[in-house]
Amino acid sequence: MTIQTGVTGFKRAGRLDGIELSEIVQISEHAARLRAGGVDVIALSTGEPDFPTPAHVIEAAHQAALAGQTRYPATAGTPALRAAIAAEAGVEPANVIISTGAKQVLAGAFLATLDSGDEVITTAPFWTSYADMVRLAGGVPVVLDCPGEQGFKLTPAQLEAAITPRTRWLLLNTPSNPTGAIYSQAELQALGAVLEGHPHVWVISDEIYQHLAYVPFTPFVQAVPELTDRTLIVNGVSKAYSMTGWRIGWGIGPASLIKAMVAVQGQITSGACSIAQAAALAALTGPQDLLAERRAEMLARRDLVVAGLNAAGLDCELPDGAFYVFPKTPAAMPVDHEFCRYLLDSTGVALVPGRAFGTPGHLRLSFAYARQSLEEGLARIARAVAAL
Repeated sequence: MTIQTGVTGFKRAGRLDGIELSEIVQISEHAARLRAGGVDVIALSTGEPDFPTPAHVIEAAHQAALAGQTRYPATAGTPALRAAIAAEAGVEPANVIISTGAKQVLAGAFLATLDSGDEVITTAPFWTSYADMVRLAGGVPVVLDCPGEQGFKLTPAQLEAAITPRTRWLLLNTPSNPTGAIYSQAELQALGAVLEGHPHVWVISDEIYQHLAYVPFTPFVQAVPELTDRTLIVNGVSKAYSMTGWRIGWGIGPASLIKAMVAVQGQITSGACSIAQAAALAALTGPQDLLAERRAEMLARRDLVVAGLNAAGLDCELPDGAFYVFPKTPAAMPVDHEFCRYLLDSTGVALVPGRAFGTPGHLRLSFAYARQSLEEGLARIARAVAAL
């Protein structure tokens, strides 16, 4: 039964103007519906590793449940998990918040700090939720175009020109979704030098793909330790440990910020799932050899995909990290969403148009899939491009 909305029915809040389910999710769900209807679909659109959650992590969750760890957890996170993350980062547990995914860490930070009209600087290409999160919190996203010609990375001159008295945050994502770009230590230090002259601007460094770096990776606070007292590091277990559905992320930052974020979280979800936190603790404190093994497999997949796309006639650079490539659309069909629709309709391959990331004229392909799916997907893409 469908419930109809009458003339006196539902009224959508103004804060949702222009905000919808992300195009990534829409495409993935559409592909799932096609597959359920019998269509042969290869969806290379979602950032979710195909590796299983490690067995010892699942067992830790099972044992936690059997042990009765099924009550409300502390809003800021279980003491054991906060302590483990704090010890690894060289901070105190008061500097750590555990949330229902890294996404909630970001949303909580914005809700805790932004007043109406406050500005958050980020870069395009960007992960699709960044700008909408800022808007929901009453802020204004200031998106700076960082094209492939500059490595999809922000320059110090761009940052300096964008800062105003209303700027509250600079939001960086390294390694990046969707480009895989990684800021070098020198590049981070150059941005830090700009921020030294603007003490009212804080930094969020989203480092969720930290363990999927194919070149040297430097955490922001290691590169610019003098800005530690106004930096929030965002991370989690979703990508590196194949725990997307467990929904555990964390933030590491000044205690005053963390306290404000805990206040926000307490009114939205309260503490993250206690069983999932036990699983995350096992992931962080258990065997770590799987990280190198899975990174090596992702590296091999990256090289396979980049070679295949370039052979098909799509201009694709090697990403430095994460598990995405961001090629340009073919010259014969340059409008990205039109090409993605053509590709899905003609070959059953689902990709995400660059417009979803603020950079039209590109495509995002996730290589977090089995090689068989990648090879078949590449073959279909090559046929589709050749047919244009």
